[in-house]
Amino acid sequence: MSMIHSSQLGQQSQYPTHYDPSLLFAVPRCENRQHLLASPLHGVDIWTGYELSWLNKKGLPQVAIAEFSIPASSPNIIESKSFKLYLNSLNAHHFDCTSNLITQITHDLSACAGAIVSMRLHAVNQLSIGQLPGQCLDGLNINITHYLPNIDLLQSGTLSGNGCWHSHLLKSNCPVTTQPDWGSVVIDMQTKSLPTPESLLAYIISYRDHQGFHEHCVESIFSDLWHVFKPEKLLVYARYVRRGGLDINPWRSSETQHHVWVDMPRLARQ
Repeated sequence: MSMIHSSQLGQQSQYPTHYDPSLLFAVPRCENRQHLLASPLHGVDIWTGYELSWLNKKGLPQVAIAEFSIPASSPNIIESKSFKLYLNSLNAHHFDCTSNLITQITHDLSACAGAIVSMRLHAVNQLSIGQLPGQCLDGLNINITHYLPNIDLLQSGTLSGNGCWHSHLLKSNCPVTTQPDWGSVVIDMQTKSLPTPESLLAYIISYRDHQGFHEHCVESIFSDLWHVFKPEKLLVYARYVRRGGLDINPWRSSETQHHVWVDMPRLARQ
């Protein structure tokens, strides 16, 4: 994590006045993954950009909501503040058409991530608000004493088969600025020994004082669940509250293909 201190994260920054792809800052995934328990890690980091704007060929400002899909197989994540500054560098840049905008942005993001990044645009009034699937854990009446990740909190119950739960109590902190990152998480599992809901909620809450990037937290949760419950199938995805006009929504699955991007709802607090 030492290299992240050479980024703009946590530093006072001036907003760019011209297009500048050099603002993008890559963070290698391998630094975090070397500490994870062995598990499959298929998935995508889905970002939503709410402040995308550019000029058309006549100089007329355009606005849209953008969704970016960065594969978990990419060697790098894109540091969020650098992503924000890069998108703002497009505010005064002319594009002849929307397809040219998408081509340029995906080219720049792919170069930073080290893999092909996909992008799609939505009108600013197009995205709808939905609800997460599964049982909400947040109403459980339990005592909480751990606020740092603790795999020992996870306990097996007596049920087997399919289980799906969600919680809006996920919180972690930026490893550089220590700013809180608020999120919701969904866990969908098929196993011979399902976790007790109480232990699952206690484990989710144990990230409350943890310092880690959004993508790293989701991968850690996935890895721990895979190690403890040895499921046949497992999906973990989180929707984090936006900051600086961006939200990050990573999902990790034991399966190579998943329809999370299509089906994932945007929550009211995003």
